Amino acid sequence: MLEGLIVLERSGAPLPEQIYRAVGEAARVGRLRAGTVLPSSRQLATGLGISRNSVNAAYELLRADGVIAVRAGAAPQVVARAELEAAQLDEAGPGIGLSQRGRALARDLRQWQGGRHAGQLEPGAPDENLFPADLWARTLRRVARQKFGDAANYADVDGLPRLKLALADHLARHRGVSATPNQIIMVPSIQAGLSLMAHCLADPGEAGFVESPGYFGARTAFAGAGLLTKALEVDAQGADPAALAGSGARLVYVTPSHHYPTGARMNLQRRMDLLEAARREGAMVLEDDYDSEFMWQGRAIAALQGISRGGEVIYFGTTAKSLLPGLRLAYMVVPEPLVGSLKQAQRNMGLRVNIHAQAAYAELIESGALVTHLKRIARLYEERGRLLVQTLRQRLGDSIEIAMPMGGLQTVIGFADSIDDTTVAARLAKEGFETPALSSYCAGEKRKGLVVGFADATEKRMARFARLLEGLLD
Repeated sequence: MLEGLIVLERSGAPLPEQIYRAVGEAARVGRLRAGTVLPSSRQLATGLGISRNSVNAAYELLRADGVIAVRAGAAPQVVARAELEAAQLDEAGPGIGLSQRGRALARDLRQWQGGRHAGQLEPGAPDENLFPADLWARTLRRVARQKFGDAANYADVDGLPRLKLALADHLARHRGVSATPNQIIMVPSIQAGLSLMAHCLADPGEAGFVESPGYFGARTAFAGAGLLTKALEVDAQGADPAALAGSGARLVYVTPSHHYPTGARMNLQRRMDLLEAARREGAMVLEDDYDSEFMWQGRAIAALQGISRGGEVIYFGTTAKSLLPGLRLAYMVVPEPLVGSLKQAQRNMGLRVNIHAQAAYAELIESGALVTHLKRIARLYEERGRLLVQTLRQRLGDSIEIAMPMGGLQTVIGFADSIDDTTVAARLAKEGFETPALSSYCAGEKRKGLVVGFADATEKRMARFARLLEGLLD
């Protein structure tokens, strides 16, 4: 009987395993029903032309799994349990689907026509070759030998005290941020921090404003928390806060020092108007100090948080551009009245940052190595930004609009309204360039163009990109 159910492959898995799998599957699907008497090990071994030891080993595995019962002096017999398990599997209902909140969290608002590709000239992506690997490795080795006490377990989840002290001093010196170490909360990324704020500071259905064009991550965080996302239009003077009047806004996400992706700086009057509008509406401003490390035209403007003094700004910073996104090191400076609650929420959501990475980053700040590194790579990024603009101007002339970037890692190429920028972006993606359509960043008024990174720009790469773009626009 079993000979017809068992097909042995001499070069396959061990023979006992093959017998075990074949008999077990036959019992599970009902081909061998409960109570079926199986041949003795001697009979089956003879029928299959194998040793009795192999059959005995298989039967023992089946007995251990509860598929058969083996009693002294009696033939093995299939037990009822296998049949019951098969029935339960057959009657199992469909799996639980995503909740409404789950569907919101799973939406990919970063998608543009043609999909996302890992490619060249990607906006916001630093050059990994500029990462100070040897310095980081030496620092990491030193701190890995240290003892962290309770922080190595479950204390200081909001951040190592040493790092928060170093950051408070660094931000005061270089960005004009007013903060005590206690106000700093470490998170894995700005995206994680935005999601935390969206869940803690607003309820589903309330309004959250995001710059347009603007950062996909802010839109994703707000949508995932069930907020109604609205557009704050951006022009050459930065985000225009006029839309906030009477809006009932709860959260307002801005990149005032260096707007992403256009590079505009919010002027002082706009900054003051934004703070006043936030106070009037009872909204919290989420200030992403984007690319503030790489400003090479004019003086860097002090952070919005430093001039607010009213507790209506939460400041965000990260090492994603200065070091690498993969380090997962970011931080928030939150108003003192919210510190205790937000720290507990951060702990509850499991948004803890690796302690060795925190300690290594603290040492880079304390030693001055971070500032030295930033000055070095800022010069290189400025050269690459100029290369991008000069190459495109020489090749494409007045057929595009492009300005010399004031800093950062990307710039915008403007197109005429008649050009389908999503098609251009999709065609370039097929050629290996990750340069998304500007229109995909716009939640409000649509603009046409491409967002192009220059952290990895080389003469050869830029020449090829300019040639391809010229052909597509023609």
